[in-house]
Amino acid sequence: MSVRAIATAAAAASIVTGVGATVAWAVSGEASPAYETQPLAFEIAEDATRFAFDDAPVFDDGLPSYGNPFVTQGYIYQLGTLAAGGGVNPDGSPTHPDAVIGTWTCEGFLIGDGAHTEAGPWVVSTQVFDFGAFDGADIVVSHGIETPEIGEVVERAIIGGTGSHAGADGTQIQVLESFNDSEGVNLTVNLRPMDG
Repeated sequence: MSVRAIATAAAAASIVTGVGATVAWAVSGEASPAYETQPLAFEIAEDATRFAFDDAPVFDDGLPSYGNPFVTQGYIYQLGTLAAGGGVNPDGSPTHPDAVIGTWTCEGFLIGDGAHTEAGPWVVSTQVFDFGAFDGADIVVSHGIETPEIGEVVERAIIGGTGSHAGADGTQIQVLESFNDSEGVNLTVNLRPMDG
């Protein structure tokens, strides 16, 4: 894995190998009739042209080290879209624009050995999955750690949502699958509601 790819993946909050399960969110242990039942397994393609980190702290090679904050964004795709590859073109545009179902934003801090981390936790982050018009009206938010290892399953806490996902809680399962042409990460995600 290249140094740039490691830094990019460090920024990317990644998600799980999901089965196309249909889920309904629960609020205070009860299913709300206002909630839409929908599949919440999907894929993320990070647009590495939008990955930004602070000037310090950094390693001598310029990559972010422990404690450096970052933000990045990408596209939410229908599950199965990235099986043939792609995700983001080198210019940051989506390779499958008709399959984009939302916008993904990830912010956090590098931990471990920063962008030099090869295994184990390397970022702690908050991820925002915006399924609407990128206005915050229909989002799910998660928080947790991420690792740079391709194929490693990571669990994160779902900490809330808005719109049809208001009151969302449960577990986000994520897997870093590959890197796309922008050098951003491609992830598979499965959002699992907490058992009522």
